[in-house]
Amino acid sequence: MTANTPDLPPCEGITPESGPKIGVIYNPRSHRNRGRDLDCVASARVMVEQPATRHDITAALQKFAQEKIAYLIINGGDGTVRDVLTCGGAVFAGEWPEIAVLPKGKTNALNVDLGAPADWNLDAAIGSLAGGKRIKRHTLKVEVADGSHQPRLGFILGAGGFTLGVHAGQDAHRMGAFNSLAVGAATAWGVMQGLFGGDRNVWRQGVAIRLKLGPDGREAARSKYGDRTRRFVMMSSTLEKFPVGIKLFGREKSGLKIALIDHPRRRIMALLPVILAGWNPAWLAQAGVHFLTVENYVLDIENEFILDGEAYAAGRYAVSKGPELSFVVPQ
Repeated sequence: MTANTPDLPPCEGITPESGPKIGVIYNPRSHRNRGRDLDCVASARVMVEQPATRHDITAALQKFAQEKIAYLIINGGDGTVRDVLTCGGAVFAGEWPEIAVLPKGKTNALNVDLGAPADWNLDAAIGSLAGGKRIKRHTLKVEVADGSHQPRLGFILGAGGFTLGVHAGQDAHRMGAFNSLAVGAATAWGVMQGLFGGDRNVWRQGVAIRLKLGPDGREAARSKYGDRTRRFVMMSSTLEKFPVGIKLFGREKSGLKIALIDHPRRRIMALLPVILAGWNPAWLAQAGVHFLTVENYVLDIENEFILDGEAYAAGRYAVSKGPELSFVVPQ
């Protein structure tokens, strides 16, 4: 569906009669878009689509590809980005356009990493095509290990306590906390549950999980603490910076990263705030906190996991770096 709001001005970040073609995916259901419309409308060089389903997203991207767009603007939150990149994997293959993401969702973790301003709008994003900075990031590619389903592309995968944290974050959203505030509130609640809860507390039970790393399929290291078949929390991402300055993977680094906590020992939970602030002494691995950088891994998991806010079923998945994309942000 093409957006058309005659009362708004045309998108003028580029001269309508010349320059590269631009495609815009606009999600009116994203948190910061609800009750509002676009701040500018389609012109001769700017095509705007409002797809309602993933099938519609694919159709819109195919139209953009046929028009040979050079710039794709995603107006929505992390879930919209996940769906557009997943559908775009089959459409653009190795010839992706440059991409800008407007932070219109509840958390917008990708934009935290890229450093785009919270008030970035469509007209400004179009104007940044000529003079903006380029930041390259690999996506996280997740596919059923037997290859029977379309791979998903996203940026943050998590399981165990992270899954519970996402649900707690949704509760925070309902109470009016969004973006970094919601992430901080969910993290603090998880620490409190892990620190003071009993062994039957769902926050402390973790999830049965097995990780085989790299082409040789070596088992991920594990400490002596807790049930050896379970991990308290597992996270994986290709992003480098995270909301509220959290250092999810120790020192800031590129590549496909994994963070694991084996068991919610009270000593570790008490230290978690400083660990998330970047404190990473050598003995942490023996204590059950692991930071890994890998090319790929196989994830066997007994319960659901989360990819950019969406739950996926238990099973066996191959996880690797997806396509490297060029993101445009203001100079």
